[in-house]
Amino acid sequence: MAIRLFLLTIFLLHYSPAYAGWLAVEKQYQPAGLETLYFDPEQIQRTGTRATLWQLTDLTWNSTTRFLSLKTHKEFDCMNSRVRVLQVIEFSRQMGTGRSRSGYIANGNWQPIDAPSADHALWKVACGKR
Repeated sequence: MAIRLFLLTIFLLHYSPAYAGWLAVEKQYQPAGLETLYFDPEQIQRTGTRATLWQLTDLTWNSTTRFLSLKTHKEFDCMNSRVRVLQVIEFSRQMGTGRSRSGYIANGNWQPIDAPSADHALWKVACGKR
């Protein structure tokens, strides 16, 4: 239990607070442009060598579609450093608010995780890596 508390403390020191339970991904892993990536540490679930988490992508501006944010449910293969998308939900407003449109990714294909990347940062968090 003490190790979990220690790891949570270290983890929180590396991430910036956002809205509600969302924490921003470390700055060096943020994509360039008009979006910010967050994750919800309270919804991380681990089963064996797999882990899932929710990612929130918040757009400052989007002229090509009607959504300004989206939540993505991702599954990580902790042993093989892979990720796949399980579900995507688009929202008409920022930070996962407004009207939503849900999409389901059937049989999402596993993709290798490249370092450094946002998926690499999320893999470390989801799988409890340092």
